[in-house]
Amino acid sequence: MSRKNFVFTSESVSEGHPDKVCDRISDEVVDLFYREALEQGFDPWEVRVACETLATTNRVVIAGETRGPASVTPAKIEAAARKAIKDIGYEQAGFHWETAKIEILLHSQSADIAQGVDSGEQKEEGAGDQGIMFGYACDETPELLPAPIYYSHRILKLLADARHSGKEKALGPDAKSQVSVAYKNGKPVAATQIVVSHQHVDESLSSNDVLKLVKPYVRKALPKGWITADTVWHVNPTGKFFIGGPDGDAGLTGRKIIVDTYGGAAPHGGGAFSGKDPTKVDRSAAYAARYLAKNVVAAGLAKRCCIQLSYAIGVAQPLSIYVDTYGTGKVPEAKLEKALSKVMDLTPRGIRTHLNLNRPIYARTSAYGHFGRAAEKDGGFSWERTDLVKALKAAVK
Repeated sequence: MSRKNFVFTSESVSEGHPDKVCDRISDEVVDLFYREALEQGFDPWEVRVACETLATTNRVVIAGETRGPASVTPAKIEAAARKAIKDIGYEQAGFHWETAKIEILLHSQSADIAQGVDSGEQKEEGAGDQGIMFGYACDETPELLPAPIYYSHRILKLLADARHSGKEKALGPDAKSQVSVAYKNGKPVAATQIVVSHQHVDESLSSNDVLKLVKPYVRKALPKGWITADTVWHVNPTGKFFIGGPDGDAGLTGRKIIVDTYGGAAPHGGGAFSGKDPTKVDRSAAYAARYLAKNVVAAGLAKRCCIQLSYAIGVAQPLSIYVDTYGTGKVPEAKLEKALSKVMDLTPRGIRTHLNLNRPIYARTSAYGHFGRAAEKDGGFSWERTDLVKALKAAVK
């Protein structure tokens, strides 16, 4: 029997965290290739991007392999990177959108990889690599995401919005949050510990000054009654946090995979998302698995649902589909496994078609989680829709 009373913790990091700066730049490159493809008449199905970014003191290195329209020039990639850094808010001496040196080391995609993806098994588009991907959903929050990661993201998003609006001019772009959530009878009920480390642009601010500044946003982010007299606060616990971002610590694409997904409440296949076009199943199949898990929970077929998909490079069909509902399912898991492949084509092409992924929708995913966000009118976060509820109910009858 699983535990009903416990404390679980998840963390989030802001868009100005060094690794998130790199995720944003890498995803801006993906978006640039899709935007140019759509504008130039290049077939978006043929776009390939695998982009990694490194950032440190006043320096950015962008490397990887690509395929796409010739109109995507190094100058356009550099401009996209500078715009991303500016949007995040970096105009400090050690990392400035205008003066940072940007080196671009992108080259053409390997022909060996391309042949596996382009033709694949039986001339059908294959997966871009082998791997395992997980999707998860639960009924703890409105967006069917685990409460600790959902509220950790929400704290930082509210603080970022206040900074961008000019309301909180004392805040810098770099920040981290962490929420420890107490569960009683399996339900999240309170925050036992709250951690916020936030960069500040006024070097004279103390930890207590920052605590007073961030406290109202934390209270707004969490459900009413979650903060009690017993809640312990840790705000800038080491003291001053003036030097932040890539000037304080080097950043790399793909180093915050648990922040990007379920905060440790569910398994992770190991592959990062940012900087990858959706032929890479690390990204697209993880989105598909989340989409299916969310629809299972939204359909009332389980209170918790974890789905694993596995793929081999060049092979179109998933090698396996696994479902675990942690004893909360209304139908047998084996029945759900069969139903999933009926309601959605889980080949790489099928996923891209169903979720409409061949578009410039990725930079917005690079901070505050790839999951637990509302599906957007332009198709962004399409994997957060719950439009398979009816089909799933019919498939398991």
